Amino acid sequence: MAEIRRAVAADAEAIAALTRAAYEKWIPVIGRAPKPMTADYDIAVREHLIDLLFAEDELVALVECIREPDHLLIENLAVSPAHQGQGHGRRMLAQAEALARELGFAELRLYTNKRFATNIAIYHRRGYTIDREEPFRGGFLVHMSKRLTTP
Repeated sequence: MAEIRRAVAADAEAIAALTRAAYEKWIPVIGRAPKPMTADYDIAVREHLIDLLFAEDELVALVECIREPDHLLIENLAVSPAHQGQGHGRRMLAQAEALARELGFAELRLYTNKRFATNIAIYHRRGYTIDREEPFRGGFLVHMSKRLTTP
């Protein structure tokens, strides 16, 4: 049975390991470690809202969100490579939407590397639109957003 819970300080190492594994495939695509692979998750667990999805006591996915003045920002969405393609990413996007509504936000935002075309397509299918692109470390970030409707 899958269960979602909020991360605590003791989860930081597992969050970092899952994130490294999920993003490792992108290193050859962009020629460096993606930003989530270099984050300090000891700090992120204290300062951000990180929800974890467990299946059979194994961490399989996570979504990391940051409260901004007028929206909720998805900073990181990661699914264990062994569990990709099973709907866990969609479930965590839905979790972020529920969290945004709970916090009183009508908009979710995220950003991703322009070369992560499969991720951009996934976000499009989930209702996100491209707002803008900006140069970042020799590539481009694609900023996307989704207006939330009331449930």
